[in-house]
Amino acid sequence: MSRFDGYFLRQMLILFGFFTLVLVGVFWITRSVSLFDRVISGGQSAMVFLEFTALTLPTLIRTVMPMAVFAAAVYATNRLSRESEMTVMLATGSSPWRLSRAVFVFGLVAGLMMAVISIFFRPASVEQLEQRQAEVAGDVTAQLLNEGEFLHPAEGVTVYIGKIDLDGTLSEVFVSDRRDSLNPISYSSKTAYLVNNEAGFHLVMLDGVALRLDQQGRTLSSTLFADASYDISALTDTNTMAERSLEAIPTVELLRDRDAISAAEGFTEGELIDELHQRFSWIAICVAVALAGYSTLMLGSFSRFGLWPQILGAFTILILLEGVRGFVSPVVVADPDLWLLLYLPAIMGVVISGLFLLIAGRPLIRRRHRDTIGVSPQA
Repeated sequence: MSRFDGYFLRQMLILFGFFTLVLVGVFWITRSVSLFDRVISGGQSAMVFLEFTALTLPTLIRTVMPMAVFAAAVYATNRLSRESEMTVMLATGSSPWRLSRAVFVFGLVAGLMMAVISIFFRPASVEQLEQRQAEVAGDVTAQLLNEGEFLHPAEGVTVYIGKIDLDGTLSEVFVSDRRDSLNPISYSSKTAYLVNNEAGFHLVMLDGVALRLDQQGRTLSSTLFADASYDISALTDTNTMAERSLEAIPTVELLRDRDAISAAEGFTEGELIDELHQRFSWIAICVAVALAGYSTLMLGSFSRFGLWPQILGAFTILILLEGVRGFVSPVVVADPDLWLLLYLPAIMGVVISGLFLLIAGRPLIRRRHRDTIGVSPQA
């Protein structure tokens, strides 16, 4: 590579890092609001929220990387053109094809990063995230033991705990069970303990009263008790075994054991094929969008006002490629033999880039066209 190629490549890599951080930050803030509310309202700590956030980062980075690659290629090309550096290189005899080498290398570097994330990091992070979500869902302490809050661990059930001592004693406990609408019952006690035994989780209440309402007889009965046990096993999901999603299946398993996965977990052959080739198609799309952004801007001539028409055209191409990606996935799920369609957006991007570079590399055609329009007929 020449010095200019290295300079151009460095510019794109720096901008790629910047745009990736910005896009990840924007998407992370958007998604973390709902995640934070769900985790904290479930009684979990801020550390659990940070753990969940870290496990969602590979998926988030994979989503924004093609946009960051495209933005870096467009911005770097536009800046070099606006500052006349690209114009000087073209004037010295370098063709748009020749200058695209740095863009192609940039796309390959981004594709390698995408390969590591899409093939290895993302499946592992999704699998770990699902396991942690199942563990959190089965955390009885987090679901029930929160001071001064009315909690609803299940539909029709309300639990209130006024205070939790360091030794585990619960004070000012109130439980309302309205799952049986004809006979709702409420418990209140001064103290209680959470007990885990072979029969499951029980809330053992001491020195309290139970109120039962008979809707049919329209009577309210009260019972004073010295101790009472309330089974809370049904209120919490203590099963930490979670079913895997498609995204959590390791790539090696998708390559070798699709039949076994389909038989054991119920996924169709089309879904497995689609997920497998989606992971590889994300690699190819990084190269395609980088070339598409660069080649579109090379259609324009030097202007102090920039290449805004070409930039808008480049974004239109990006939207087109993203639309095709969303269209072909259901087709492959329905017919796995058409898996090559998943690479159609990348192929389209490369073909469009080649066509634009072919036009940009023949300035005589455009000059002749302008001269023909500018000549006026002689009298």
